[in-house]
Amino acid sequence: MTKIAIIGAGSAFTREIVMDIFGIEGMDEGIIALVDIDPARLAIARRLVERIVEMTGKRWQVLVSTDRREVLAGSHFVINQIEVVGLETVKYEFEIPLKYGVKQCIGDTLGPGGLFKTLRTLPSWIEIVRDVEELCPETIILNYTNPMSAVTLLTSRITDIPVVGLCHSIQNSSRQLAKYAGVPYEELKWRAGGINHMSWFVELTHQGKDLYPVLLDKIQDPELLRKDPVRFDAMKHLGAFVSESSGHFSEYIPYYRKRQDLIDKHCSTGYNGATGFYANNWPIWRKKNDEEILQQLSGELPLEMKSSHEYAAVIIEAMVKNEPKVIYGNVVNQGLISNLPQDGVVEVACMVDRNGVNPCRFGRLPEHLAALCRSNMAFFELAVSAVLERDKDMALHALMVEPLTSAVCSLDEIKAMFEELYEAERAFVPELR
Repeated sequence: MTKIAIIGAGSAFTREIVMDIFGIEGMDEGIIALVDIDPARLAIARRLVERIVEMTGKRWQVLVSTDRREVLAGSHFVINQIEVVGLETVKYEFEIPLKYGVKQCIGDTLGPGGLFKTLRTLPSWIEIVRDVEELCPETIILNYTNPMSAVTLLTSRITDIPVVGLCHSIQNSSRQLAKYAGVPYEELKWRAGGINHMSWFVELTHQGKDLYPVLLDKIQDPELLRKDPVRFDAMKHLGAFVSESSGHFSEYIPYYRKRQDLIDKHCSTGYNGATGFYANNWPIWRKKNDEEILQQLSGELPLEMKSSHEYAAVIIEAMVKNEPKVIYGNVVNQGLISNLPQDGVVEVACMVDRNGVNPCRFGRLPEHLAALCRSNMAFFELAVSAVLERDKDMALHALMVEPLTSAVCSLDEIKAMFEELYEAERAFVPELR
């Protein structure tokens, strides 16, 4: 009987992932273990999952605990969705960098926000991985927690348990591209590779026709350009469309957020790059998500069974039923992309079957695209090493090489910003030497 553990079950991902899992044909019974350190959010997750079990008529047993050790044993799949003290720190990680001119949109992967999210997330995750090694060593870890590359990289460094980082950017972006180009999604053909939040669609065709000239022509229309301003501008100059949203992507490169005139020109509203978008809205979204689930449970809003584009259930079905599927996963490079660091984490197509997640070799990225990926990978390497070695200088150096911060600030300013953030979050991050 398949057993699946979800760590951080209060996350917004749970609803979609559980619906996908219970929608797998032939998987009519199993055990799903829900873990969250917040009893109130765990209670909501339990009610939600039990309702979905009831709706599907399947015979899944639901285990619930605030102590993961009570329910981890025997899990075949461990899904990580943890958020470590995010509500208490999100304002620090936006407002302190803002004083130094670093204007973040999301701030959960790179930049000052991404660095300090890494510093406060990874120590807790290490403890979870040690429990997984002890209690369910034959499992596979499916990671959804950002910063995706950093969490997956650290996991690969501390355990032999297989891990794959999962995102929805390739699935969503490929669908957006089909819509932008005006072609049926089922007929779109692409080849993509890179790192999480910076995979590049290096080939994009429809019935043998290159779609990039089509897109370049279409973005002459200001209305279309406004829908995805940073990604379309980058495509125009770099020759490929990137996998992550305009707002996220604007933070990972040095071109769009270093001056207010550039932000005004390219980074419009919301996920397209608004300064402070995540810090100002995430606490509200989190509360609204819980309220929406409660309304669905009370019948005020419909709770409809529908499939998402997330990969967790695809992997589970492929492995349990030995029905090969293709996903895009974040895995250790090891020869997959030849001109990116071989011990770093890359995002490539992977074939999944009963043997697990089997990455496919990509080859070389165009060198200018690889260089942009390498800048991000250097940040992840330093940030992860800072946690593993408890090295404060490594954490500082991560911020010094990070593309946006280094485009805006001097080394003195970066050091001052880092120290101010470190003091503000001293209660939430490890003691670094």
